[in-house]
Amino acid sequence: MLTLTDVTLEYQDGDSTLTAVDRAGLEVPAGCFAAITGPSGSGKSSLLAIASTLVTPTGGAVELDGAALHGLDRKSAAKLRRERLGIVFQAPNLIPSLRAREQLEVMARLGAPELARLDRAALRERIDAVLDEVGMLDRAEFRPSQLSGGQRQRINIARAIVHSPAALLVDEPTSALDAARSREIIALLRDLTREHSLATVVVTHDVEHLPEFDRVHEMRDGVLTRVR
Repeated sequence: MLTLTDVTLEYQDGDSTLTAVDRAGLEVPAGCFAAITGPSGSGKSSLLAIASTLVTPTGGAVELDGAALHGLDRKSAAKLRRERLGIVFQAPNLIPSLRAREQLEVMARLGAPELARLDRAALRERIDAVLDEVGMLDRAEFRPSQLSGGQRQRINIARAIVHSPAALLVDEPTSALDAARSREIIALLRDLTREHSLATVVVTHDVEHLPEFDRVHEMRDGVLTRVR
């Protein structure tokens, strides 16, 4: 369960205080596929950054399975991200020189301790299983420049789940994709959420995909409201 309670994020702008996130509350149980939608500048990405421990809220609480994510020092927050969270950024940010399988190997070695302890053969088996889940095992030896936009996003998603996180946080995964590839990526994220019992939050502008989600929230002027 990923829980945000009365989360607020404020910025100083000269003599004024801007509120990017205004006492937002969010509950996403394991296995739940949740969307946050809303206009640009409404605070969606700020809220996701708080949930990801990349930004410290001004107030409120963030918890994952009852453990506090807010108020951690930088080292502790980074460790928690590596071990308990999967983060999919809008741009895949794959390492140009690494093959698809190697992209996941880097994350696996940095992530869960049990993966770091695996021998090379066992780790490759784990990585190949995840690549197969996202439909990219046949591209395991390809570098990013040899992959399409949709394929790069699939590798990005695989990299985010290879260490078996408890929560998956996804920022605009379809913004650079055509309609067909967008539908495929949303369906993939939905299926992975079910199969791995992930607490998944997806920030999206694509309202046509909202029927695929278990819960839908809308954000406007920093205020988060559950739509269904």
